[in-house]
Formats: sequence, C-alpha cells, structure tokens
Amino acid sequence: MVKYEIFNETKIVINEIEDLKKVLDYAIKKEKINNSEFNIIFVDNKTIKKLNKNYRNIDLETDVISFALLDDFNINIDYKLLGDIYISIDKAYTQALIFNHSKTREVCFLAIHGLLHLLGYNHLTKEDKTIMRNKEEAILNGTIEKNKTKRD
Repeated sequence: MVKYEIFNETKIVINEIEDLKKVLDYAIKKEKINNSEFNIIFVDNKTIKKLNKNYRNIDLETDVISFALLDDFNINIDYKLLGDIYISIDKAYTQALIFNHSKTREVCFLAIHGLLHLLGYNHLTKEDKTIMRNKEEAILNGTIEKNKTKRD
C-alpha cells in the first residue's frame, strides 16, 4: 500500500488534483512502489523561493523541490517515508503556457519529476537525465495527453 496526501497551501483553486491522483496512482504501479508514503504540497512562488534559498542556497523561484527522507530508496525496510514534494503552482501554470501544453500536464509532470527524485533518480548527467525524462514521459503518456512536449 502506498499513501500520499496532497496539500494546497495557496489561495488558488487547483482543478488538476483529480487528474494528478490518477497519474500518481499509475506512477506508483509502474514504478512498483510498495509500503511507502509521501506528500505533495502546492505553494506559491514566494514560498518556493524561500525554500530554495534556505535548503539549496539558490535565491530564485523554482518549479519543484523534493525533500527525500531516504538516502537509498532500495533500503530493505518494511515501510518507507519517502519525503515531500513542493510544487509552485504559479510556476506550473506559467510553464504550461511556455511549453504550450495543459496545466494538467505540467502539474502532473512536476509531481512525477519530484516523485522520481524521491525514488533516487536524478538528472546530474546526460545519461541520468535521459533515463529520468523517459520515465516521466512514459508515465504521463500512459495516463494523460498523448502528445509529447519536449522539455530540456
């Protein structure tokens, strides 16, 4: 069993939540995640900028930040508290326009990107980035819009 909660700490009504749940459920099955828990927290640009400065020493807004509680997802324990994924809804909606796709796709992309980070994936090398992007696209294309939008 995997438990996740989605929190909206903004004043914006986020209409994409139900679609996001479907994508997360699909991702959990596709990545074979079991006995785990994580949270998704929607915040505004001001809040994510503060998190980025405090925890990454980068004084800029960003779209998503993941705080993994496990150094090694493959550790053999019965129940895993994976961590928290913070998403700037302001950035998500702006990037949907920039990348010319739906708000749903961008919100889901950022959540899946964050979840993959909690599972130990990263994009520090070209090879790692390719693996991560392929997983993101496979999950998104398996659940929502079939058109691919290039993201680099």
